[in-house]
Amino acid sequence: MCIKSLDVFSTWEERYGDNLEWYRGGYSFVAYREREEQVLKSLLKVQQSYGLNIRWLDRDGLLEVIPALNPRDLIGGTYSPEDGSASPLRSAHAFYARAAERGAEFHFNERVTGIITRGGKVVGVRTDRGGYATNTVINAAGPWAKAVARMARLDVPVVPDSHEAGITEPVARFLEPMVVDIRPAQGSRNYYFYQHKPGPIVFCITPEPPLVGTDRRETSVFLPMIARRMVDLMPRLANVRVRRTWRGLYPMTPDGFPIVGRVKELEGYINAVGMCGQGFMLGPGLATYLVKIVQDSLTPEDEEVLAGLTLYRDFGGEEKLK
Repeated sequence: MCIKSLDVFSTWEERYGDNLEWYRGGYSFVAYREREEQVLKSLLKVQQSYGLNIRWLDRDGLLEVIPALNPRDLIGGTYSPEDGSASPLRSAHAFYARAAERGAEFHFNERVTGIITRGGKVVGVRTDRGGYATNTVINAAGPWAKAVARMARLDVPVVPDSHEAGITEPVARFLEPMVVDIRPAQGSRNYYFYQHKPGPIVFCITPEPPLVGTDRRETSVFLPMIARRMVDLMPRLANVRVRRTWRGLYPMTPDGFPIVGRVKELEGYINAVGMCGQGFMLGPGLATYLVKIVQDSLTPEDEEVLAGLTLYRDFGGEEKLK
């Protein structure tokens, strides 16, 4: 799904003319301890088997790609040069505009209040402004997925938790790949940052323990916590000024993987939930599968991809790169 998304983001401007601020800077997970080195290397074969252009770089090789890294105790890291970043605001607007041109209707500020069923089938949707007849409903409600599922007397193991992020002033380009550090520390599991195409640094942290709930108020804890970690990893960040911070919701599943596909209990109801903070990255690729699900045109290869994302799987696993 991510590889399909990469194709959409990287070719969108050429195909449709919209500037998404796409920048192919790459993606890197750094290792300063043997534990992270082992985890990252163990995943390489799986990642490469799906066609991802990714490789392990030793200390000197990684410093060539990311010269600003703190070299002390650096072992190396993984590097995927074809990955990149884009503006969520520009992308969402471009997707909306092109869909509207093709006849899609959008109903903003309209709250869904019920899913209408009859004889084990979806027959409509009720909102605070009226009702709509339909034989297909896709639950893509992010952190509110469980509430929407309950409208159809269904359930999904999706729980929202709060993550904070920030953005700095724009500075001259000095950083190519997104940098991810999966070392745990007090108050956080990991963090990541990248330099957006116009120049600012965007950064986020994964809190530990998770902050379950829908609270989106910013905290006084976030910035000092992540600033210490980022400056330790990349000292030259010390003098870059932060412009703002915000807090959003990750719709989490027990094993860190999305839940996608039809349900057995209700004909016409499709899940596209539990993106676990990767919805922007997965979105365009996931959409190509949702079209096929709705049209009942999945290939055996598509079925294989979606098999691991079924609602009826064993949720006993855990996300490897937390």
